[in-house]
Amino acid sequence: MGITYRDLATGSLKLVSVPELYVRIQEAVDSPTASAAKIGDIIGQDPALTAHLLKIANSPLYGFSNRIDTISRAIMVIGTRGLSDLALAASAVDVFAKIPSHLINMASFWRHSIYTAVVARILATKCNILHSERLFVSGLLHDIGELIIFYKLPEMGREALCRCRSLGEPLPEAEQEVMGFDHAQVGGETLRLWNLPESIVEAVRCHHAPAAAGEYSLEAAVLHLATGLAMMGDEITAAEQPGYALLPEAWARTGLSEDSAEAILGEARPHFISALSLFLPKTARAA
Repeated sequence: MGITYRDLATGSLKLVSVPELYVRIQEAVDSPTASAAKIGDIIGQDPALTAHLLKIANSPLYGFSNRIDTISRAIMVIGTRGLSDLALAASAVDVFAKIPSHLINMASFWRHSIYTAVVARILATKCNILHSERLFVSGLLHDIGELIIFYKLPEMGREALCRCRSLGEPLPEAEQEVMGFDHAQVGGETLRLWNLPESIVEAVRCHHAPAAAGEYSLEAAVLHLATGLAMMGDEITAAEQPGYALLPEAWARTGLSEDSAEAILGEARPHFISALSLFLPKTARAA
C-alpha cells in the first residue's frame, strides 16, 4: 500500500505540531469563564508573540485611530476570537517556515500565502462571514501541504511540479496523478490534527473544489477565489502555478461578481505590502 495524505501528518512521518502557547490561548478563549485579562496574561508569557500581535493590531490592516499598547486593549477592539486567530497565524508561520525545501522559492511561497490571506479577509468581510480572521489564517496556511510534500516526498513533489509547469496542468491534478492525493488534502489533515476549527480545516482542504466543503462551502469558495486573485495581483508569483482558473460557481457561492476582481485587488494591494513585513519569515526574506 502506498503513502496516503494522512501518513504525511501522522505516525512516523509527523513533521509539525501546533504551538503549545496557541493551545493554551485556544483553551482560554473557549472557556466560558475566560476574560480579556486572562488571555492577555497567557499571551504576555511570550514577549515576541506579544510584540508581534501589537504590531499587527497597530498596522494598516486594521487602521485604528488610537494606538493599541496592551494585549487587553487589542482583545477589546479585535475580539478574543480574532486575536486568537492572529496568534495562530503568527505562530504557525514560524513553525512552517522551518520546513526546508529546495524545490520552491520560499520567498515566493510566503508572498503568495500572505497575499491570499489579505484577499481572503477582504472577501470574508464582503460576504459578511463572522470572524474574518479565520479566513486570514486559512489564506496563510492554504498551501502548507506543498511544503510537507516537498520535504517528505521530494521526488514525487518534483514530478508533480514539473507536470504542472511543463504541461500547464493544475498542480492539484498533477499531484493526484503522481501521488493519488494533493497538497490541499495534506494541509487540511495537518490542520485537523492541530484541532483547528472545522471552518479553517475544510476551507484549506477544499480550496480547489469548494463544493466539496459541505457546510463550509462559502469559506472554501472565498479561499478559492482569494488564491486565484492573489496570483493575478502579484506578478512575482503569477507564473508559479499555471492552469489555475477561478470557478464560476465559487463566485456564485459568495454572491460577488467577477467584475469586482479589480476593485478587490485594489483594496488588497496596500494591505499586502503592510502584511509582508508583518508575516514574511526572515528566512524567506533572505531567499
